[in-house]
Amino acid sequence: MAVADIAGQTVHYEVTGDGAPVVLLHGALGGGDAWFRQIPALAEAGFQVWAPDRSGHGRSPDVAGPFSYDAMAEQTAAFLDTVVDRRAHLVGWSDGAVVGALVARHRPELVDRLVLIGQYFDPSGEIEDGLVDQLAAMRDNPPEFFRDAYAATSPDGGDHFAVVYGKTIDMVSNWTGLPLAELAKIGAPTLVLQGDQDEVRLEHSAAVATAVPEARLAVLPGTHALPLESPHLVNPLLIDFLRGGPATFGLPG
Repeated sequence: MAVADIAGQTVHYEVTGDGAPVVLLHGALGGGDAWFRQIPALAEAGFQVWAPDRSGHGRSPDVAGPFSYDAMAEQTAAFLDTVVDRRAHLVGWSDGAVVGALVARHRPELVDRLVLIGQYFDPSGEIEDGLVDQLAAMRDNPPEFFRDAYAATSPDGGDHFAVVYGKTIDMVSNWTGLPLAELAKIGAPTLVLQGDQDEVRLEHSAAVATAVPEARLAVLPGTHALPLESPHLVNPLLIDFLRGGPATFGLPG
């Protein structure tokens, strides 16, 4: 595990393999370790795989103030600028997909190809009584396994989890989304990917894929945990797309 100073903030990350850089952007309440089923496969396929932990996640300490997607995107762009130091593919899952989309929108020179997994970009795209609503209802008594996972890696200790959980719920509950008109300004070739039982309405993902000029949509059997549930489907799809293919498992496109 390596460490970088990003504008005075300590960011832990892993880097594996050699080749074109792929930066994996984790979701809420997790860290780069969430990609453990993708990292070896991508590295073996000839990519250099970067898995950073955003502030307050994984092994990176929390910073003062609320969480925001804009701040996360700024930190990610700075990580690309100063650590990766070249254009990279971005693969974002859940909250990480919002971060990836923001970076691709505002810093297009940093992004080669973009993958957005299991995320809505407007609150109307979330299924009714979805994961955000469930987590918000447990604000005062969050799931124990989240706290245990946080305590196992965070330098801030398990007692700080309540702070991080509250900041996360505030961010996702108050987020107003990204208009399709903003997503339409993303110039990178993009793969929109979700499970058929995901937290995202299928029609919303279809609208996102239609809005982004060079986007493809893929729906696989699975839930919001798709990269963990079905790496045998997800990994070949990612590799094909990031290599420049049409993301159709080798079929002509």
